[in-house]
Amino acid sequence: MVREQAGRVLAANLRALRDLGGLSLSELARRSGIAKGTLSQLESGMGNPTIETVFSLSNALDVPVSSLLTERLDPDVVLVRSSELEVLSSNAVDLRMLRRMDVTETVFELFDQRVRPGQVQHSSGHPGREHVVVTSGVLRVGPPEAPFELGPGDYVCFPAQQPHTYETVGGPVVSVLLLEYPADAGPPTLGGFCGASGTTEAHART
Repeated sequence: MVREQAGRVLAANLRALRDLGGLSLSELARRSGIAKGTLSQLESGMGNPTIETVFSLSNALDVPVSSLLTERLDPDVVLVRSSELEVLSSNAVDLRMLRRMDVTETVFELFDQRVRPGQVQHSSGHPGREHVVVTSGVLRVGPPEAPFELGPGDYVCFPAQQPHTYETVGGPVVSVLLLEYPADAGPPTLGGFCGASGTTEAHART
């Protein structure tokens, strides 16, 4: 049921954004590198998108990921059930989009982020700032040469333009990720966003 609901939301948003941009399925396939047949399945609500797929669409359409994953509603009260959210996964990270907030000229995207041990997430950098709150586990995050070590309840905010990494210390980590970036900067690129970039084996730190 969760996947069906998330699939319907993605399908509706994808069709609307493609129509708004005047793009054919063939042109969107060319821009995103996603097969036309796969796009057709996504627009029909039948697809099973990965993090890479969603971020490729985000970049091709030049919209935040939240524009694809959230319903176009603006109620006074917003209640989000974690059990009802689609999970986007990479080798090391599971992301759930909780909310997108447009505040004047700034976009905030709120994620439930789970980081698995044994892998390192690398980001080459992207516009804006990253805010991270750890709720369980221990996480190293920030510049590769001098990362911050966060335990439960710890928070860090850092400029995201420079390379940075995410790595667990010991067991898995549950955290909240808030992306903050200028609305005119466009969404973070696939290679720049920590939750969607490639992974390498964890290595010893001295």
